Amino acid sequence: MRTQLSDIQRMKDRAERLVMVTAYDYTSAQLIDRTDIPLILVGDSLGMVVQGNSSTVPVTIDEIVYHTKAVMRGSSKALVVSDLPFLSYTSPEQAIQNAGKLMQLGGCGAVKLEGGVNMAPTVRRLVDLGIPVMGHLGFTPQSVNQIGMRVQGKTVAHARQLLEDALALEAAGAFAIVLELIPAALAKAITERLHIPTIGIGAGVGCDGEVQVWHDILGLYSDHLPRHTKRYADLGSTIEQALNQYAHEVRERSFPTAANSSVIDAKTLAEALGEQAVSLGSNAKLSV
Repeated sequence: MRTQLSDIQRMKDRAERLVMVTAYDYTSAQLIDRTDIPLILVGDSLGMVVQGNSSTVPVTIDEIVYHTKAVMRGSSKALVVSDLPFLSYTSPEQAIQNAGKLMQLGGCGAVKLEGGVNMAPTVRRLVDLGIPVMGHLGFTPQSVNQIGMRVQGKTVAHARQLLEDALALEAAGAFAIVLELIPAALAKAITERLHIPTIGIGAGVGCDGEVQVWHDILGLYSDHLPRHTKRYADLGSTIEQALNQYAHEVRERSFPTAANSSVIDAKTLAEALGEQAVSLGSNAKLSV
């Protein structure tokens, strides 16, 4: 049975840390399904780690739907949350349409959007229609061209605004909020003032949980390693070694071997080749 919203809230109430990781395809979702990780994010971070873009901005709603479908096929236990990408929720009506796509066509259990007080009416409308919403505050990647890639909430005014944003999202019905790249003490203070869970990334251990990007923690993305992440494996090097070994064995004719090949009865092969030879001979005579 999949993780439910009530399970997420109970984890907060029991002070049990929430774990969330991104996934973008069937195979990674299958691997996560073998663990007890309760939350998967089909993040628009795929724009960088899958598509090779410099930001999340180019990602479209149809691309998120596509990747959500793949993740849902490989996942049976986690609550799958899909990002509403850049400019896909500029009005409550557009948000409803695109969130509906993610749930009806993609199959996810919830959506995530960026913004605080300004997005609260949209969150309320979505929730009223039965669409679970996760908020996202602090560094909001879809606004990178405006705010830059840096820690947010370091002034009195901005820190106060982030708290107001978080309270507004909670009041609007969001079931959780991602806090990205904000000072750890501020993230802890916001978390303590909310009834719903916070999930940090670059926001310290005072949040109710943590989300990290699949490619970052497994060492699959080398363009940039953010300070707020940790590599738990270096699969990039392992894959590189495997590919080089494969290429070497192909060139040296040590792969494939008989064990990797199928067989045909010698008589059958001889007869097949003989029939081909007769046919070619006949054609040759006709051409003359």
